[in-house]
Amino acid sequence: MITMIVGEVANFVAYAFAPAVLVTPLGALSIIVSAVLAHFILNEKLHQLGILGCVMCIAGSIVIVIHAPQERPITSVQEIWSMAIQPAFLLYVGSVVVLVFIMIVHFAPQCGHSNVLVFTGICSFMGSLSVMSVKAVGTALKLTFEGNNQLLYPETWFFVLIVATCVITQMNYLNKALDTFNTAVVSPIYYVMFTSLTILASVIMFKDWDGQNVGSIISEICGFIVVLSGTILLHTTRDFERSSSFRGSYASLSPTLSARLCNGNGEFMKHEENLLPDEAICFQRQEMH
Repeated sequence: MITMIVGEVANFVAYAFAPAVLVTPLGALSIIVSAVLAHFILNEKLHQLGILGCVMCIAGSIVIVIHAPQERPITSVQEIWSMAIQPAFLLYVGSVVVLVFIMIVHFAPQCGHSNVLVFTGICSFMGSLSVMSVKAVGTALKLTFEGNNQLLYPETWFFVLIVATCVITQMNYLNKALDTFNTAVVSPIYYVMFTSLTILASVIMFKDWDGQNVGSIISEICGFIVVLSGTILLHTTRDFERSSSFRGSYASLSPTLSARLCNGNGEFMKHEENLLPDEAICFQRQEMH
């Protein structure tokens, strides 16, 4: 719990000092750390393709870091507010609100438990707005600690309200997605959608790619695609290892015991005639009791 809190605080601080185009894709490194720790601590075997996925995530992250844009100097939260009310970003926010409302009201009750894109889509859209607001709040706190108090401005508290609303909605539907679908399916889809939408929102609001040449932008996109591919590969191979180990332990059971486990109490009597002599005696004793 403490490590989770420390990680989220560090993530919050990162958005205050670096552009979201750089910080968000690097979240894939946490997947690598968890896979490595699971290999050494929980004895979960890391498949060769899983190792390849880790290498791809690291290589893509290095490319993103090398070609990432520089953080624009921001002097006040009002400057961020002026970016948030520009027509292009307001159009994005309006589109997100409408899409999320439609998904919550119409699609979630009908196909939310059968289509993984519904719950993860709600989380990803709301997550992109929460990251923009987190960056605004983080920047306001950074300026405040530097002596330029930003807590006096109502815009700061408006961004705090947006963060609370988006995070609560995001966590609610992320938990629903994880309760309904396999984690190995939800995690890569959520990472792909959340990261893509966050980068799009940051490019629109903070103009992260303004001033960069085409080569740097293409390199960032390629690095991002490599990280996405490595993430999906890592999740896929980890799920494959879990299912393989489960099938292996299940196959080691004796045929008689396997039949009992599979068929349940209703079918138990059908296998009485296939029992070995010792097992038949035990079965008869159980019937007598």
